[in-house]
Amino acid sequence: MPTRPLGDSGLEASRISLGSWRTYERISREDGLAVMHAARDAGVTLLDDARYNDETGHAPIPTGYSEVVFGELFRAAGWPRDRTVVTNKLWWEFWPEQNAAAELDASLDRMCFDYIDIIYANPPEHGLGLEELVGSVADVVATGRARAWAIVNWPAPMLQEASAIAARQGAPQPCAAQLPYSVVQRSPVEDTDMAAALDACGAPVVASYVLAGGLLTGKYDTDPGAGRAAGTLDTPAARTALRAARRLKQVADSLDASPAAVAVGVALAHPRVATALLGATSPAQLHQNVAALDLLDRVGADELRALAASM
Repeated sequence: MPTRPLGDSGLEASRISLGSWRTYERISREDGLAVMHAARDAGVTLLDDARYNDETGHAPIPTGYSEVVFGELFRAAGWPRDRTVVTNKLWWEFWPEQNAAAELDASLDRMCFDYIDIIYANPPEHGLGLEELVGSVADVVATGRARAWAIVNWPAPMLQEASAIAARQGAPQPCAAQLPYSVVQRSPVEDTDMAAALDACGAPVVASYVLAGGLLTGKYDTDPGAGRAAGTLDTPAARTALRAARRLKQVADSLDASPAAVAVGVALAHPRVATALLGATSPAQLHQNVAALDLLDRVGADELRALAASM
């Protein structure tokens, strides 16, 4: 699978990356392992994990069980640690009682990992200032707990300011920006101020929410209870995405592709997008997402972007 560089970190992202948000603890270990094997076989080399509170009601610990399950599946699937880019997040949930190093160390302990390749910083909370945030993530990179840092869902002015702070401190720049991007959500990736902020730190985009929570696959037209978005289909955002999904289905049929492949291909066609971060609960879903790469080669980035502009 092709890769793209992540800033000046020396790390590369496979064009399709595999997320784990609300996934592995909700499916059987057998199914989770099947997804992991399918991703490895497809050439995925970037895996995203995160700590969050249990939503199933049966996890043995109230928060972070997602990390436990991810680590177990990672090892069971035989991923080569030195050739796999693994990411995680700093939530700042317990700041200042728990600093960046302590939060990351707790995640590493649950994952049974020695280090994280990229630690994402969520927007600061609880009075944490940007100067201190940049210094704290620089410290965990310096100690080897993480090899690089990146941001998740920051507004452009905050990213621009953090880039300037990193330059003043002699700290590493954020190597990537995880931002939502899809045919129904062009902002903030396509905004002028975000482009300037990304240029300032040299970070590409890790595109999240590419399928609008599964709404763009078209599966909810045939089965309104088909996935996690069930029960939210009457919201304005969902209705917009469902209308776009019907248009995507028409385009996909004309291209002999799936709506999911077209949606992912459109995201990958943007020159700032290094990788599309996607979840999967089965190998079939994983393969649909990866098919976007063949579609991109066959149709071309310019045509896919033109199709997106028409939706």
